[in-house]
Amino acid sequence: MRTWQVERRKRTRHLIELGGLVVKAGIVDLSNDDRAVIYGALLWMADKLNSDQGEQMREIWSTRGRKAFVEEQRQN
Repeated sequence: MRTWQVERRKRTRHLIELGGLVVKAGIVDLSNDDRAVIYGALLWMADKLNSDQGEQMREIWSTRGRKAFVEEQRQN
């Protein structure tokens, strides 16, 4: 396989995984699959991360995400 094909597949897999997180978090259902709502929420998140609260928000969200992954593993 050519290098560009390998890189394209890696990128595609990465994007699919990120989309899976949106579904896993329930965002698709909660937003009624409204992409403007989802995009707006992501932009708000980016603004928070770029603000003076960025490190605090990153720590809060990271801790919450890690706990959710652990809890999911326990349930499976």
